[in-house]
Amino acid sequence: MRRTYGRKKWKLTTYAFTSKHNYNPHTMGKITIGEIYLTGLALKEKTINAHGQSGIDCKNLWHEFDNGNYASAITDKLSDDIYGVYYDYEGDSTQPFSYFIGCRVKKGAAVPAGLTSLVIPAGTYEKITATGKMPDCVIKTWRDIWSANYERTYQTDFEVYDDRSKDWSKAEVDVYISVKD
Repeated sequence: MRRTYGRKKWKLTTYAFTSKHNYNPHTMGKITIGEIYLTGLALKEKTINAHGQSGIDCKNLWHEFDNGNYASAITDKLSDDIYGVYYDYEGDSTQPFSYFIGCRVKKGAAVPAGLTSLVIPAGTYEKITATGKMPDCVIKTWRDIWSANYERTYQTDFEVYDDRSKDWSKAEVDVYISVKD
């Protein structure tokens, strides 16, 4: 699955729903997930949302992941889905955090040279589906999340890019944010 991060304009299609949250995109509500094991690439240093820095850093990591064809090098993949993971937060969304791109693998899978592994911890997550043109629908969804009233834990948040995100003109991407039970 090849991506060209950031080359197209976008919009977010919203869906009305009833929720205790002050938020409008399509949401699935709170769900509990088990651990997810990943192999992929991580930013060498933490990034921050201020002044658009995370957008630059994450875009560059996507380019490296795509240009290096790392998804095909990952052994023991459970699917072709690609995960974008935000983790190791130093506070809320205004503070530094780490970023990772990779594929889901079996527990204990071998990690090819040049790649690293990451575990998304089991926990409670709010699932929100971003829809629209890529990558802007995801960017808009994150801006909406930042201004919403979710009870976030800032542990690990992630996006799942699957078959629904292949058509960049009308993509769907699931975004999971770690929240209190």
